[in-house]
Amino acid sequence: MINLKKITPLNNEFMEKIGFAWHTDNDNSSYIADEIVQVSEKEANAYYEAANELYDMYVNAAQHVINNNLFHEIGIPFNLVDIIKNSWENDVHWHLYGRFDLAGGLDGKPIKLIEFNADTPTAVFETAIIQWAMLKLNHMDEAAQFNDLYESLKQNFKRLITLGDEDADFDELYEGWGILFSSIAGSIEDEQTVKLLQYIAKEAGFETDFAYVDEVVFNDDEGIFKGDANFEYWFKLVPWESIAIDEGELALILSNIVKNQKAIIINPAYTLLFQSKGILKILWDLYPNHPLLLETSNEPLKGKKYVKKPVFGREGANVSIYDENGAQIASNDGEYDSNKAIYQEFYEFNQDERGESYQAGVFYAYEACALGYRKGGKILDNYSKFVGHFIKD
Repeated sequence: MINLKKITPLNNEFMEKIGFAWHTDNDNSSYIADEIVQVSEKEANAYYEAANELYDMYVNAAQHVINNNLFHEIGIPFNLVDIIKNSWENDVHWHLYGRFDLAGGLDGKPIKLIEFNADTPTAVFETAIIQWAMLKLNHMDEAAQFNDLYESLKQNFKRLITLGDEDADFDELYEGWGILFSSIAGSIEDEQTVKLLQYIAKEAGFETDFAYVDEVVFNDDEGIFKGDANFEYWFKLVPWESIAIDEGELALILSNIVKNQKAIIINPAYTLLFQSKGILKILWDLYPNHPLLLETSNEPLKGKKYVKKPVFGREGANVSIYDENGAQIASNDGEYDSNKAIYQEFYEFNQDERGESYQAGVFYAYEACALGYRKGGKILDNYSKFVGHFIKD
């Protein structure tokens, strides 16, 4: 059973003051739990090791997809294949951050990969700032967390210039290159998350600016602009698959911009290979029965309880659970019904005494760097709650 500690919650006024405005769900319940998960040092280290190992496996799986032209199999839109290949082959296209969703890890339950949010992961603000503030408010040791997300992002921004050479000096190499940060207008969560990342990049030493996506100018031959200002880097909290499907012309222009080396996009297009849940099947093919993986297929599993998921979907939409006989026992509606689906072996999440499920989110920025939890029902959806943690043996 999960060990939970009741805490005094952060008040809404404080959260709004620091820019965290999405603290209350549509049903007027608090999005941030008033209790935190107790994690041992050994458990925290196991999450760290698991995420690092999984990232290496994902890199191998992505190379396998590229080498064998399996883009269609994992649901990659055809108009992104060229930009994916171009970004994969050039080291300047640096993966800034992603978030592994993991089941297990507590009370002796083995860790299993659920999926990897590699392109546009959320919960940065919650993980880096809110759960740290929880400990501070409750007079607990703020360092007693697996939570180096803020500093890891800052260092990884610098690697956009040093490209992982730990002996390279950012200040010597940096020549005033700017990063333009963008989100879609109308989402306070996306905007504030992007502005937090912008702030971290500025601390790292970059010139930065912000513009909503519809204010950005894209030119095949000249690059990416806000007004007259040309930017070497563009950070977008817009899913690559959404660009491909909804903005086909933009997908082509971005492909030309990358091919012409006029700008670098963060996260790079190749992260869509990681983001696609179709790659879970590739991972199982390459690493059958690996202890961190769940059996995954393009067809319903025989004789096993399984979960059906769209290869591109968010917040539990269009996810269904089936029993060993193939009968549906739980499902969520959503807008991703037309997506290609994969079928993943069901694995029970760690649960509390109320029967609520807990999914670990482990952020990866050059290495695994932070832990947070979401809790909810059997299918975690947009009403799941964020739960912080603390380390205590």
